[in-house]
Amino acid sequence: MPEVLIRDPRSLARTVALQAGFASDLRGGFDEESGVEWLLEENLVGARDADNVLTLSRALLAGLNGKQQELDDLIQTYAPAWPVHLLSPVDRNILRIALYELLYHPVTPAKTAVNEAVELAKMFGSDSSARFVNGVLGTAMSALPRGELNKEKLASEGR
Repeated sequence: MPEVLIRDPRSLARTVALQAGFASDLRGGFDEESGVEWLLEENLVGARDADNVLTLSRALLAGLNGKQQELDDLIQTYAPAWPVHLLSPVDRNILRIALYELLYHPVTPAKTAVNEAVELAKMFGSDSSARFVNGVLGTAMSALPRGELNKEKLASEGR
């Protein structure tokens, strides 16, 4: 695992959520109670930020778990050439996190969600991950002003 020196609690929470999502994909589940705390230690989260990062990462993970199918459907919509189950677990989970924030976390500016996703892709993904993530999210972002990227529309279409 690359050494990551992130100081912002929200960025740390995204990193922990990415690592937990990756572990969940590979193992078929994730022990949220002990796993998140272990990941906090792995990411060298200081005592000052630990409670905040723990709260943020657990909230992200709960949202990702509850909306996984919807998020995967969106990924498939905006990256139709790549079946979601064939994406790398890193890219898939980065996209899930960013799309979750775009849809369900309105306090996060859309550009921030995209920029953070690209940074995660640079840190943890392959050489082409950042470009792929940016392209998929750019396409999804272009749907935001037209209202296409919303859960009500997806629900009405049976997704």
